[in-house]
Amino acid sequence: MAEMSVTTASLQSFPKSLLCSLSTRKFNSSFHPSAILSPISRFCLISKFNSFRFSAAVVKAASSPHANTKEPMLPPYDVLITGASKGIGYALAKEFLKAGDNVIICSRSDERVVSALDRLRVETGKQHVWIPMQGTKCDVREGDDVKNLVAFAKEKLQYIDIWQINNAGSNAYSFKPLAEASDEDLIQVVTTNTLGLMICCREAINLMQNQPRGGHIFNIDGAGSDGRPTPRFAAYGATKRSVVHLTKSLQAELEMQDVKNVLVHNLSPGMVTTDLLMSGANTKQAKFFINVLAEPADVVAEYLVPNIRSIPTNGSTKATYIRFLTGLKAYSQIFSRIAFGARRNRYVLED
Repeated sequence: MAEMSVTTASLQSFPKSLLCSLSTRKFNSSFHPSAILSPISRFCLISKFNSFRFSAAVVKAASSPHANTKEPMLPPYDVLITGASKGIGYALAKEFLKAGDNVIICSRSDERVVSALDRLRVETGKQHVWIPMQGTKCDVREGDDVKNLVAFAKEKLQYIDIWQINNAGSNAYSFKPLAEASDEDLIQVVTTNTLGLMICCREAINLMQNQPRGGHIFNIDGAGSDGRPTPRFAAYGATKRSVVHLTKSLQAELEMQDVKNVLVHNLSPGMVTTDLLMSGANTKQAKFFINVLAEPADVVAEYLVPNIRSIPTNGSTKATYIRFLTGLKAYSQIFSRIAFGARRNRYVLED
């Protein structure tokens, strides 16, 4: 029965954005202009692509009985946060707990994750927060570690409604030209921010598409995600740019496979006064922008968490890009600084 429904709907379910790109001269950044083909080529491409789409959908329908159905997702939500021992990850965990949700945290360091767990329990008065594998580390760069994390989550909570990915970001605490970066630093940045992101997304999708109520994945961006240059931390900026691309690609893959119960979103915390950011506050320009635009992790999390929770609460079926520091807000704060001297020396003394 599942195969029959896919057969009759294969052409109708073909992504509209792609069909529009093939049939008109208007195209978006997700599809290259070289796709504007002759009518015959268009037909062949659509036929071949739909054949692939049909095959993938049949496999998905057979292997994932919940992929096209979704039970209501009601609070309290079950939340998993990677890189939650400090910074924005820790602040997000605290806000989810304050909202009454169940939270699993993980980190690369045993000591940090145990310390974070103790602090969260003290600061929130909540006991329904766990650390995976009884406090052992979870390195998002290692597939086995992430698989163990998923197994722990299923054992403790049965479901994961919200998976916050890429809090476990790294710049190797190094602000220098790429030409001066060591192999070790580059490997740490790329494997944590890109490979770790991909592994977590893979495991989250495999978990959530088999859950009756599906799930929401939030990939966290950072400096460079908008395509602007990031001198002195070029590798970090390049990996953050890849976050946005990967999220769009995963959204397209899920649509292509007709998986309707899993959504992948982007989350933009803006400039947060974490150890990572403050370690680069050693130039006049960096000090200016940190003072003008940055906010403490708690302030950012207080804004982000209600917006994150509103997505399952409202039953949204569309991918979302949640931004704390919008362009309008940034320009307003820069203008206030230049015109009135606002926010000078908030966090660091300027020259």
